[in-house]
Amino acid sequence: MTTANTADTADTANTADTATTATATSTAHKLIVLDMAGTTVADGGLVERAFGQAAERLGVVPGTPDHAAKLQYVLDTMGESKISVFRHLFGTEELARRANSAFEEAYADLVDGGLVTPLPGARAAIDKLRADGRTVVLTTGFARVTQDAILDALGWQDLADLTLCPADAGGRGRPYPDMVLTAFLHTGAVADVRDVVVAGDTAYDMLSGRRAGAGIVAGVLTGAHDRAALTDHGATHVLGSVAELPALLATLAPREERA
Repeated sequence: MTTANTADTADTANTADTATTATATSTAHKLIVLDMAGTTVADGGLVERAFGQAAERLGVVPGTPDHAAKLQYVLDTMGESKISVFRHLFGTEELARRANSAFEEAYADLVDGGLVTPLPGARAAIDKLRADGRTVVLTTGFARVTQDAILDALGWQDLADLTLCPADAGGRGRPYPDMVLTAFLHTGAVADVRDVVVAGDTAYDMLSGRRAGAGIVAGVLTGAHDRAALTDHGATHVLGSVAELPALLATLAPREERA
């Protein structure tokens, strides 16, 4: 009788282990969190142009050392929530909000002028990821109004399963993990954060993914930062572009990163 009970218990345990393994395998790499500008969208330097217009409205004169230093900070912190950038640059909440409003207005005007385009292969990659049963979330450091303007201009309103901006995640953008974790919680696409895939073109994208616990954090070389910056900030993989992401995921065993 003792032997039979032991066998039954072992069978039950084996069944549970099998079910757990099947669930883990079925959801591995199934949530894909993608950045927009520089990763899936080419903006042709619109961030710099919009910043220049916004800064000038706040009295920062183009061609001065102050303008150059502020622009360099904007470039160094690409991927971060823009309101956070302006808080650092202008010191007070009032000035930061004025700068952010001017930036968003200028950027929207440039978008309306047809100056944003999809990066080559980005739409096809997203379509392929979703066709493979993966949930795709597009994220940005811009405000919702700007994100929607970009999506409208590209005809991408229904391209992804979900779109997120910092306000959707409580107000904090990258390098905080909040948008990645909001995608994880909101979609329910995977059971473990280690099954999340994050891809972006900036150091802050990499930090955000790593801090969220994503199993794959892929840098792409189509945007702001180079291979060294991406690797130094935690990239597990570096790709030429997001177009290579579906093929990368197809080569990875489930939960490869958990060894």
